[in-house]
Amino acid sequence: MKPTKIADGIYDVGVIDWNIRDFHGYSTDRGTSYNAFLVIDEKVALIDTVKAPFADQLIGNISQIIDPRKIDVVVSNHTEMDHSGSLPHIMHRIGEEKPLYCSKLGAQNLVSHFSNNWNYHPVKEGEDLRLGARTLTFMETRMIHWPDSMFTYLKEDHILFSSDGFGQHYAGFDKFDDQAGADLMVQAKKYFANILLLYAPRILNLIEKVVASGIRIDMICPDHGVIWRKDPGRIIDAYLRWSRQETEKKAVVIYDTMWKSTETMANAIAEGISSTGVNVKPIHIRSSHRSDIMTDVLDAAAVVVGSPTLNNQMFPTVADVLIYMKGLKPANKIGGAFGSYGWSGEAVKLVAEELEAMKFKMVAPGPRLQYVPDDAGKAACIEYGRQIGEAVNAG
Repeated sequence: MKPTKIADGIYDVGVIDWNIRDFHGYSTDRGTSYNAFLVIDEKVALIDTVKAPFADQLIGNISQIIDPRKIDVVVSNHTEMDHSGSLPHIMHRIGEEKPLYCSKLGAQNLVSHFSNNWNYHPVKEGEDLRLGARTLTFMETRMIHWPDSMFTYLKEDHILFSSDGFGQHYAGFDKFDDQAGADLMVQAKKYFANILLLYAPRILNLIEKVVASGIRIDMICPDHGVIWRKDPGRIIDAYLRWSRQETEKKAVVIYDTMWKSTETMANAIAEGISSTGVNVKPIHIRSSHRSDIMTDVLDAAAVVVGSPTLNNQMFPTVADVLIYMKGLKPANKIGGAFGSYGWSGEAVKLVAEELEAMKFKMVAPGPRLQYVPDDAGKAACIEYGRQIGEAVNAG
């Protein structure tokens, strides 16, 4: 990948990881990129680096523009290793006496990661760094999504270097939002649902604070995926919706099944939901990745979960999805539980308890059917789905 000029004297010198397919249990079926940015002024600044295996590519990209030894300062917005892994290589190449700007917690984390004596410059909220005609301003964004996280804003060009905010796991030569296809917002939504949803209240406060300040943003440069140059407001507006956990007139019926009985119930419940005019999507867990399921959960008004009983417990794949979902703290959801069993039947109660623990508003106890659903059982499932749909319509 060659460097991409994004403005006069500003370049994306990052790399593409075409082959990654898993990121902390999140499916990256489109690969990803690790973006790093070079700002050339009287002083030259490198903002973020890349994952360690790509260090030589990063150096090669920088070398196409300037001698890396001419870099005067390095900014580390976030110490997670996909962005800091190449720092030892970079610092050794440019000179370890060069200043490294990061948050206070970033300095602590980098020392813990790399056991070094680099020339750290921990910054304060709103602190400026003059590069010459240009100025970098540092914005603390703690817990979006690590304690050390911060954004860097280039004042004169109105460019926000947003670290892991506003990104997507999306590999491609189309480096800008106006070049990317329709899948862009799908990947952005998936990224938010699986990485940032837990921090939605903090993200909402940050965006509202930035909007209230009147700061102008003409371009957003995240550390993963495309750069927002044509319409940065599009992703900001989406983050506001997602951070408020606004829902659509939509339900998901998430289930696994052993001998198709729970699947029969799921389809009947979906039929009942659909009869009320609510959009519904049945999702078979073993045919879907947990991160794709979570993407559908993000803006669903109702989440209905079905499980057979195995060894007096819910089915293991259902437990996996619920634990994953619980950690991301979705809110403003209607919940439902259902399932089939052979002779003990604890799963429905256990699923309902997990949804209640997530503060979902539970509809009346869901169907719990033994063995193969008969016509009466299917009718009960359709009726339960209708109740779910009516609850969605009632808001």
